[in-house]
Parts: sequence; structure tokens; C-alpha cells
Amino acid sequence: MRLFGALYARALVWARAPRAVYYLCTLSFAEAFIFPIMPEVMLAPMMLGKRHRAFFYANMSLLFSLLGSLVGYALGHWAYEAVRPLLGAHVQQVITTWVDNLRTDMIQRSLAMLGALMLAALQPVIPMKFVTWAAGIVGVPLLPFMSCMAVGRGKRVWLLALLVWLFGERAERLLHQHVEWIGWAALAALSLLLVWWIWLR
Repeated sequence: MRLFGALYARALVWARAPRAVYYLCTLSFAEAFIFPIMPEVMLAPMMLGKRHRAFFYANMSLLFSLLGSLVGYALGHWAYEAVRPLLGAHVQQVITTWVDNLRTDMIQRSLAMLGALMLAALQPVIPMKFVTWAAGIVGVPLLPFMSCMAVGRGKRVWLLALLVWLFGERAERLLHQHVEWIGWAALAALSLLLVWWIWLR
């Protein structure tokens, strides 16, 4: 089933539209808390079409990703607090223990936790929405959270701008060729991570 290929094709259509910048901003915003496709799939063809605006596109995507991160953070916090009373006693105890352990780790190892957040925003395997929701659930301080998101996501979009500038169309062809594999690999990695975490706890 070519789920990610179809979404990627739709993103490419948006990238060539006259209002592509608005679509890019919307995609970057939504991807931070709900949408499954990374904004890079629009960024690459837009940068290729107008290389002199590559870093402008990167900065617009970064700005709206940060705004979306705030939404994901708020949703994580409020959804967790709203849903927790509805869960069974055992499930509630497991989740509460997990969250309390993370909060304790955050207090005792704040630099390590912030470094992990920054790396999570930088890498493409774990979708950003899971990072923003988890940060809201755990209660990571807002200013350090946004700083980590800015550095991590900023490196991603600026690196893409640099790659497009250096390698041109070859960078976009590689993304197009492997997007399905990348999408399913990300879901598989996330599933394995959740299974491992549940087993560990």
C-alpha cells in the first residue's frame, strides 16, 4: 500500500501551486502536531524551483513548525489531563508512573533531557508530533522546549537548503525514490520504540 507515496505526490502538487508558500506554512504547522508528512517534501521542490529563496523557504517552514509545536505541546498537556480520569485504574497507574519517571529524569538530568529533545527535533525517524505531545504531557519548561525545537528543526531545514544548493535535483530524486520506505520505516521504528518502552517499564 503506497500511503506515503500518495501523500508525497499531493505535497508535490502543493509545492508547484501559485500559493505554495501558504501551503508550506500550513503543512509545517500541521506536521508539528498531527499531519504525517514532513514539510521537507514541499521544501525540496520549492527550493529547486527558486534556489535564491531556499533559506527564505527554510525559515518560513521553521517559524510555522515552531507555532505548531506550541499547539502540540498544549494538546499533549490538556489531552493527557482530560483523558487520564477516564482510563482504568491499572492503565492510569502505568501512565502516571511513566510520566512521573520522565519528570524525575527531567529534573535530575535536565541537560541530557534537553539534548534528547534537540536530537528528536533534528532526526526524521520519530515524527515531530510525538515529541511535542510528549513534552506537553511531561511538562518540559516551555522556553527550553521551544529553544530545542528551534535548534533541532532549524538544522533540518537549513541542511536541506544547503543540500539543494550543493546537489540540486539529485537531492529531490533521492527523496522521491525512497519516501515510501522512509515513511514505513519511521512507523516501524516508532512502534518498536513504544513496545520497548512498555516492556522496560
